[in-house]
Amino acid sequence: MEPTKSNDDQALFETAIKSLEAQIANIGAHVTVDSGARLTYAREIGSMADRLRGDVAKGKLTWREAAQQAQRTRNLIMEVSRTRSTPVGRALAQWLKADGYSLNQMIARQTSKLYGDTKLFSRLPEAKQNAIYAEIVTSAGKSNLAVTRAMTRLSYAGRGLLYVSLGLSVYNIVTSNNKGLAIKKEITANGAGIAGGIAGGAMAGIACGPGAPVCVTMGAFVGGALAAFSTGLIW
Repeated sequence: MEPTKSNDDQALFETAIKSLEAQIANIGAHVTVDSGARLTYAREIGSMADRLRGDVAKGKLTWREAAQQAQRTRNLIMEVSRTRSTPVGRALAQWLKADGYSLNQMIARQTSKLYGDTKLFSRLPEAKQNAIYAEIVTSAGKSNLAVTRAMTRLSYAGRGLLYVSLGLSVYNIVTSNNKGLAIKKEITANGAGIAGGIAGGAMAGIACGPGAPVCVTMGAFVGGALAAFSTGLIW
């Protein structure tokens, strides 16, 4: 009985270790997806602003029309980018900014910024109104620089974690006596860890509500660990 118990304990230990290794892939996948979505967002809004400025220069649009399009398009790009993020990335984005600004809000912000709090946009001459519209277009083409820089660094970190996870899997396969079974274990555990992390984050997002990145991150971590651990017990 003792050898059997010892073998069972070893198998349980190995499963627990593998679930922790799978978390590296889980975290790496989350970071890679979310950083990619953020960088795509920054690139798209920048291209949008350049295109609108070019259309005004060519006489295709007025500055007012360009500002209206910039506000609508940025908010649309923001929402699309969030749908391409993981639950963790989406919760963080909602925490930083719940909703996009309306055109009137942008006009009020830029009027105050350029001409002071006491100025009314409707009473400004056309040239100054156009300057405000132009500033709205420019502003719509800029992402939060601190967040974008952080996500750029995280994109490298995410890929690094995926490489580490791949390296661990290769090592486990090479040192295994049954390499075919080891390959199946690695693919299943890492896949389950990533899928479980996404599902756990989504469930936490429902439970905690939007804009709760800490709660959703914990849900993703726990979901990934449980999924990978449960899969390991099958083998």
